[in-house]
Amino acid sequence: MPTLRPSGALLRASKLPSPSFFTPYRPLLHDNSFFTARRISPQRAFSNVSRLREKKDPLKEWREPPPSKWPNRIRLLMLPFIGAMIYSMVTDKSLHAAPPSIAEKDSLLKRESGITENSPMRLRMEAFIKQHQKKIVQELEKVDGKRFIVDSWQRPEGGGGISCVLQDGNVFEKAGVNISVVYGRLPKPAIAKMRANHKALDPDVESLEFFASGLSMVLHPKNPNAPTVHLNYRYFETADDDGKTNAWWYGGGCDLTPSYLYDEDAIHFHSTIKEACDKHDKDYYPKFKKWCDEYFNNKHRGETRGVGGIFFDDLDETEKDQEQLFSFVQSCLGAFLPSYLPIINRRKDMPFTEQQKQWQQLRRGRYVEFNLVHDRGTAFGLNTPGSRVESILMSLPLTARWQYMHEPEKGSREERLLDVLKNPKDWV
Repeated sequence: MPTLRPSGALLRASKLPSPSFFTPYRPLLHDNSFFTARRISPQRAFSNVSRLREKKDPLKEWREPPPSKWPNRIRLLMLPFIGAMIYSMVTDKSLHAAPPSIAEKDSLLKRESGITENSPMRLRMEAFIKQHQKKIVQELEKVDGKRFIVDSWQRPEGGGGISCVLQDGNVFEKAGVNISVVYGRLPKPAIAKMRANHKALDPDVESLEFFASGLSMVLHPKNPNAPTVHLNYRYFETADDDGKTNAWWYGGGCDLTPSYLYDEDAIHFHSTIKEACDKHDKDYYPKFKKWCDEYFNNKHRGETRGVGGIFFDDLDETEKDQEQLFSFVQSCLGAFLPSYLPIINRRKDMPFTEQQKQWQQLRRGRYVEFNLVHDRGTAFGLNTPGSRVESILMSLPLTARWQYMHEPEKGSREERLLDVLKNPKDWV
């Protein structure tokens, strides 16, 4: 059978350019004076054209494909074996693709339909914390006058996060507003530990898929009169191998950590948080305020980390339904800017002494002690495979101090703060 050659119409249809050697040699076919002037015979000219066609023809390989390395007879003999192999792959259940993970399902949902009120709670929580991260960063940049560094990261197992950090600002020595969205698998020991608070978890499985998302924030101002503040609101969920949710819960809170105590600041902070809690349950504020004083506590020092706020964890269907708890978390996070901005704006430009700065450094040392020794969130993050250490330790201050056997002067403002930390007050 003769070799098929493409027609000129086919070349034009496929938008392939005509071979470049045709154009410069067209006059050779009609103007013999050209041959005479250059002393080139017509036979030699056409010989050159042939050689150029063989050398530069971009379709040569397509026109004349190289011979197959497999003779036809061998290929025919292989067909039964190939067919048997394909049949085995199709019928062997062990080779079937695993069901998609919740990370893959969520990624597909976001691409196809975005995030709506009917989306899984995982995606709604993710959208909510991303929205508030931007809002908080914008407001803090107005206070400081400098911009946050925005650092995005991804996890191979699924998810990722956005870290917004400001260092050596005009107002904040260090400020971080981070979100994380983490997919992974919980090993059996972790499941057994979590079953203490979540009986829905199956203790017999070797591992479970999990999803965790949250917004974490710590602000360390330069001025010793301005208090450090911490906030974290998070959502956790586990799923079986079919992707069905079998346990979920919310956690979080916020607290104020001053170096120098101003009663009006503590009262304003607690009043704003209480108002957010009271919208959902009148028992929430006193219960979660007590929980905060007990949790944010340097037990080895016998003092709380600061003047408190609220703290809660493991809020699931035994507390209220999922929508009610999501609404509660939204109110708490929405209360942050009204609770803190008036305080930082009052204190950021106050004069201070070197002695006050030294006291602030000592109080920051106590802050570090709690985060590294007692904080469960820090421990969970550092023990999660593939975790991002920089984001987890973002909460630590840029500078701190540990001084041997330091005691504040009797009757000083420093001593009064220690008295309150050892005996937490009801501010509202």
